[in-house]
Amino acid sequence: MEEDDVTIREQNFHSQVREYIICFLLFAVLYIVSYCIITRYKRKSDEHEDEDAVVNRISLYLCTFTLAVSGGAVFLLPFSIISNEILLSFPRNYYIQWLNGSLIHGLWNLVSLFSNLCLFVLMPFAYFFLESEGFAGSKKGIRARVLETFVMLFLLALLILGIVWVASALIDNDAASMESLYDLWEFYLPYLYSCISLMGGLLLLMCTPVGLSRMFAVMGQLLVKPTILEDLDEQIYCIHLQEEALQRRLNGASSHSYVRGSFAHQLHKELDIIRNQRNKLERRKKASGWEKNLLYPMVMLILLAGTTISVIMVALNILYLLVDETAMPKGSTDRGIGNASLSTFGVAQAVLEIILMFYLMVSSVVGFYSLRVFEGLTPRKDDTTMTTIIGCCVSILVLSSALPVMSRTLGMTRFDLLGDFGRFNWLGNFYIVLSYNLLFAVVTTLCLVRKFTSAIREELLKALGLDKLQLSYSPTDPESGKLSANGHQKTL
Repeated sequence: MEEDDVTIREQNFHSQVREYIICFLLFAVLYIVSYCIITRYKRKSDEHEDEDAVVNRISLYLCTFTLAVSGGAVFLLPFSIISNEILLSFPRNYYIQWLNGSLIHGLWNLVSLFSNLCLFVLMPFAYFFLESEGFAGSKKGIRARVLETFVMLFLLALLILGIVWVASALIDNDAASMESLYDLWEFYLPYLYSCISLMGGLLLLMCTPVGLSRMFAVMGQLLVKPTILEDLDEQIYCIHLQEEALQRRLNGASSHSYVRGSFAHQLHKELDIIRNQRNKLERRKKASGWEKNLLYPMVMLILLAGTTISVIMVALNILYLLVDETAMPKGSTDRGIGNASLSTFGVAQAVLEIILMFYLMVSSVVGFYSLRVFEGLTPRKDDTTMTTIIGCCVSILVLSSALPVMSRTLGMTRFDLLGDFGRFNWLGNFYIVLSYNLLFAVVTTLCLVRKFTSAIREELLKALGLDKLQLSYSPTDPESGKLSANGHQKTL
């Protein structure tokens, strides 16, 4: 009997060690990828080892950790779905015994814990540490900046706790709720993270429809469009005329010392824009026939099919919500992963659900940076400040943390939310969930209709040659004139 107990303890110990190793390896891969992404966009600074360099390096490591946690949140639900299908397909396979319910639940709990840690501690610390200089009258240095940062974090925590306390007291004024107001760990943090998840869900609701319609334009910029009723040689000739005219003006401006520097800078910007347009037209001319006539339509059809399937699944989920209460998103504490398939069509539907989740995440990020409010956070290669990187990491963390909740709320999958993700208070409100589905379906449909009607209108005008009647305004110096769309100068 004692030998059996020892064997069970050894098995539990080895299972725990195996899970820790797997989690560490997964996070290490995400951390390396996140570090490569951030260093690609981070502004290059001097290599002098001074105080600001140390602060920037610490903030860089914290941002990398946050972006890695965001990646873990994105892969969380797809990894759980595919793991459930693998366990169903190979229940007795020796090589996948490490893939079990304990590991999946552990990953959900770790992602939830690290999301809270990054959102409420690490990212505020990175921002305040980057902006701190030390209190007035104190000795300058890293220690003074750390002290100021911790004081700011303490004041921010008091402010947030006070706001949450007042809000919860106004919403729930019964005796049980009033007693829970003094419970920090069991009430404040889950309630605060529930509010953050609701904000993230609303942000996804605002960004994803815009991103779904914007994806067609993004892919149109990356791929070569087919040339239908277009004369590329004529367009390239017009672009050459514009480039030569701007080059002559720039040479004339550089030869006169009285010309303002801002005017010359503006001419350089216009010349770069025209050169980019010329490069795009030359790329379209050199592209092969299959790339123009086959690849581009296929990609557009795939995007249209993905968006249409998403809207149809949301519409079906609305019907399920009206007739079946089990369609409501809910949390699960059951560790029996691999017992039953949650997809009607098995592995094929599971793969489709995973593809749609990644598609929605990419669309939400594209839509986020397409909104005018967040255009300032758009990262630029080798020219992004650490403050902007912190804002990007926080935004992506909020979006990625809300992705599993949004996928389950919209009915993209029937996989129940695990860990703290299933404990959000608003998930049990029928009217919030139903309104969320209705808004997503209506707004996505309106964005797509507006996108396609405007695209068809522009293509018809271009095919009929009516687009040349609209002159594009180039903001140049008023004394030198304006350039029209065909490259000729208009004198005033």
